[in-house]
Amino acid sequence: MTDWTDNTTRARTWFESLRDRICASFEDIEREAGSDASFEYTPWQREEEGNDNPGGGTRGLLKGTVFEKAGVNVSTVHGRFAPEFAKTMNGVDPDDPTFTATGISLVAHMANPHVPAVHMNTRFLVTGKAWFGGGADLNPPIPYEEDTADFHARLRAACAAHNPTYYERYSKWAEEYFYIPHRQVHRGVGGIFYDHLECESEQDFDRHFAFTRDVGEAFLDIYPQLVRRRMDADFTDSDVRTQLEWRGRYAEFNLVHDRGTLFGLKTGGNIDAILMSLPPRAEWS
Repeated sequence: MTDWTDNTTRARTWFESLRDRICASFEDIEREAGSDASFEYTPWQREEEGNDNPGGGTRGLLKGTVFEKAGVNVSTVHGRFAPEFAKTMNGVDPDDPTFTATGISLVAHMANPHVPAVHMNTRFLVTGKAWFGGGADLNPPIPYEEDTADFHARLRAACAAHNPTYYERYSKWAEEYFYIPHRQVHRGVGGIFYDHLECESEQDFDRHFAFTRDVGEAFLDIYPQLVRRRMDADFTDSDVRTQLEWRGRYAEFNLVHDRGTLFGLKTGGNIDAILMSLPPRAEWS
């Protein structure tokens, strides 16, 4: 089996640098709104019986004037999958269910209902195989065609720089994945979602890592623009009710269908970091 330790370190280092730049960007927006809110960082260590190096991560949490709740997590964990969960994971040898995973996960819930909430995640996993996955999707309580078009255009450009088929494939995957079957509605207005970009060689790693970095850069470029576009808009009590009801749908998806939530819970992750994706307030009729 190929030793992917150095590659995992490269991915982790970049995920951490992206985290730092995203958090700085969000704090800049808070300053523009006259707020001194900043991220609070909480390190955590994973625990696994018989594992001397289970890894861990850092949870970053911002509660401000523009960002009602924004969480940015980076983690790097090592261990063994439970037997039943191992059967659901790509490339796991039943006789050797070990894994390493490193990634960044971000969710932002906004104070103003006109500002779209957002999710972004990129990751590198190693089992019997090694692969990248991730994506970003926009979740506006009150959609604006201009915002949706600009978000998709920026992701389309990131995809086009690597493969002319990526955007069509991964935007369709996002549309199918971010769907709430029991409600028969989509979670938001989409984006891209990809998984199992497998690395069978160093060249594969470099290629897929470059794409994953560009997805992160695309997010960092476009999302703060959308926040600034809407953050000063007037809103009504009716708008807030719409936002809170929509957040209920968001919570349902994350608790019932989201792969990242399941992965974290099944691998002994930090509960607060895993569930930071949930909105601070929500309503159900």
